[in-house]
Amino acid sequence: MCKSSSSNIMSVFMDLNLSYTADKSRLQSLIETAAHLGFSTVAINYVFEPTAKKKGIPSPTPINELIDQLPVVQGRSWPIRVLNRLTIVISDPSHFRPNAAEYRCFDLLAVQPTTEKLFHAACMMYDVDIICVSVTEKLPFFFKRAPVNGATDRGLVFEVSYAAAIRDSTMRRYTISNAVTLMESCRGRNVILSSAAEQPLELRGPYDVANLGLLFGLSDGDAKEAVSSSCRSVVLHAETRKTASGIIYTMKSCQQEAPPAAEHCEAPAAKKARPHLAD
Repeated sequence: MCKSSSSNIMSVFMDLNLSYTADKSRLQSLIETAAHLGFSTVAINYVFEPTAKKKGIPSPTPINELIDQLPVVQGRSWPIRVLNRLTIVISDPSHFRPNAAEYRCFDLLAVQPTTEKLFHAACMMYDVDIICVSVTEKLPFFFKRAPVNGATDRGLVFEVSYAAAIRDSTMRRYTISNAVTLMESCRGRNVILSSAAEQPLELRGPYDVANLGLLFGLSDGDAKEAVSSSCRSVVLHAETRKTASGIIYTMKSCQQEAPPAAEHCEAPAAKKARPHLAD
């Protein structure tokens, strides 16, 4: 696994929202274009709407079945990292099922709430990584500071995508308006900018995306973090969430004055690490 030093962490860019398509060649082109633009990590996004005709949560296609050989990241010596992501569009509380086994098939878990009540629930209670902001319509509610602060305190991030703004002038107005409203509430904290691209031509380079962040109301520093370190935090948050919700196992240490009895110094049974969770 390639590691970057702290001096160049800001230059490790990510786009955590490439729209999934059954067209394998188009998906390959998306991944190749992202690598050429300098993105080190991307996520293939499967969108699930429980109200649609298809009621079953989709299963992610293994990466090695999507693309034979991962392209090398532009300016780097390693191949691009590809993750799987599930985004659930929720219009009813029953649409999100905590601890559902199907969710664990994905590296990242996101929700897109459509009402103020569900937005509040997502910020304060849902065990997810990303809360998506709609960019295809004017939001029917305002972002209140209390739930927004609650989400940032829990390590969640808010996502604004830009591809819709490229496709349609009306959606461009919605994207800018909704993004600016969000920035006024969160003050630029815990925000990521993603493409939600369906075509390679809808992808933009990381510095161009950061410039879009300025248009959305982000500061220069926050805009750069929105395509780099904030995305990295999302990936780390997801890894923690998936590994037993970040439980840290502790064991009582043996007293130094009695080393021969070390074999008897074990943690109580209730605190012993379970073998199947220790992976």
